[in-house]
Amino acid sequence: MTTISAAGLAQADFQLAAPLKDRRIVVAMSGGVDSSVVAALAARSGAEVIGVTLQLYDHGAKAKRVGACCAGQDIKDARAVADRLGFAHHVYDHESRFRDTVIDQFADEYLNGRTPIPCVRCNMGVKFTDLFALARELGADCLATGHYVRRVKGPNGAELHRAVDPARDQSYFLFATTQDQLDFLRFPLGGMEKSLVREIARDLGLGVAAKPDSQDICFVPDGDYATLVRKLRPEADDQGDIVHVDGTVLGAHKGLIHYTVGQRRGIEIGGQAEPLYVVRLDASAKQVIVGPRRALAVSGARLGEANWLGAADGREVLAKVRSMARPVPARIAGDRLIFAAAEYGVAPGQAAVLYDAADQSRVLGGGWIEETFAADGA
Repeated sequence: MTTISAAGLAQADFQLAAPLKDRRIVVAMSGGVDSSVVAALAARSGAEVIGVTLQLYDHGAKAKRVGACCAGQDIKDARAVADRLGFAHHVYDHESRFRDTVIDQFADEYLNGRTPIPCVRCNMGVKFTDLFALARELGADCLATGHYVRRVKGPNGAELHRAVDPARDQSYFLFATTQDQLDFLRFPLGGMEKSLVREIARDLGLGVAAKPDSQDICFVPDGDYATLVRKLRPEADDQGDIVHVDGTVLGAHKGLIHYTVGQRRGIEIGGQAEPLYVVRLDASAKQVIVGPRRALAVSGARLGEANWLGAADGREVLAKVRSMARPVPARIAGDRLIFAAAEYGVAPGQAAVLYDAADQSRVLGGGWIEETFAADGA
């Protein structure tokens, strides 16, 4: 074993009781470099390893698209890694369930004037729930994935924490992981930098060592989600009015699917004293409501489908309301998220993920933004 692999193995804590030769690790393999390295590290640990891949879609050219996951070429890549490392690999067809629980809901959310996050829905359902069940059926001691988050043993059980590499942290997308799932899951890459992961893959001669990371939404070719939504829900392209927050009709829009809260570009309404932003979408009236930036200010939001991994009610927290947003001070009161200062661009359909203000790496949970409350003067 080389120095790089030894360093990686030392950091890859599967948090299983010794001896590992008596343990069975099921690895969720998407065909990318991250899950492949997890599988390699699991195999090097001495445990029995079984690779599992869910085929989630196989739509012609998309199955071969660089930067996808869980489709044609990716399944071949996962199998090649398993063959090289000498462990069993199984593929399960979950395409219909993925379509029903992720793709169709993605289209419906846009139709309802919301901004969806299909990656979270996929983790909540097909990936963690279904893989969890499969791993249990295979007699696994744990299910390991290539996500960049950390599972930390706390005084009251397993906790979910941010990854060491902030550029790779995926905790926002895993807020809906339940405590039962977290007890069984392992994230051995959470303590590593991405550069080390690729070095390990190169050192072990894995064919995916230089494979690009997944980009955009896996089932949307070239990021053109509007075409997919139109195909599934033709009515999503219905036109309607662009209305100023003061009630003035300013023009016509080309379909709600082309707009999201906080958007500035693409409104195409000129002659205004101030730049216009999308303030909200009224699906029932097929209206895009626009206004100046101050109209975007919200004081809080109501959360639905909340999932808690730690006590949050009544506590000071840091709230992240978009995947690329900076966490901001807030507090929780029941199903209400109350910001310490006005927040902008908070869109229904997105997730609000809450971190412990006292330990900013720890995920306390979160929920889906159902509605927002305008700040005073907005």
